Amino acid sequence: MKIFLDTANIEKIKEAKDWGILDGVTTNPTLVSREGKNFETIIREILKVVDGPVSLEVISKNWEGMVKEARKLASYGKNVVVKIPMTVDGLKATKVLSSDGINVNTTLIFSPTQSILAAKAGTRYLSPFIGRLDDISSYGMDLVRDIIQILENYSFPCEVIVASVRHPMHVLEAALLGADIVTMPFEVLQKLVKHPLTDIGIERFLKDWEKLKG
Repeated sequence: MKIFLDTANIEKIKEAKDWGILDGVTTNPTLVSREGKNFETIIREILKVVDGPVSLEVISKNWEGMVKEARKLASYGKNVVVKIPMTVDGLKATKVLSSDGINVNTTLIFSPTQSILAAKAGTRYLSPFIGRLDDISSYGMDLVRDIIQILENYSFPCEVIVASVRHPMHVLEAALLGADIVTMPFEVLQKLVKHPLTDIGIERFLKDWEKLKG
């Protein structure tokens, strides 16, 4: 399973890369706006650090605007993936962009049928938003399971990015289902490392070592 960081914060990205486990980054207009810097400056900083896919999102609502934005975003680097929303105009834009060789990440997917349409339009990545489904008392992981099965049934050349991840159990469940990628906030990534028994074990070993030295 690939691990992406869902952020536009360069320091968090650098830290995750130093751990040796970072495979890519996803961003969106909200995350970029929190950094208080010029958009292009932030993106170029991220692309200098990250070797894997970096998802950048368009803000246009019509397909012509999406295509124009996407081509500009793709010009920033070979590893840029353009996030396109799951709408009719998004499907039109995806078809054009995928034909041009630009990788698309279809975002805001909330149903299996949406994933079928996006896959047929040529998207490279499908991003089901599981946390937001959980928020309305709908089990988000059921959507991930259905999408994985659909991709397997028809051999669509797509990868599933489990998005809107809120806690470590989302990561574990995605891994058990065989999801290709999980993108998560840095805070969730930190929690994956922690376990109280690990901390207790380290403390005990150090105390025993001090006794041996004494």
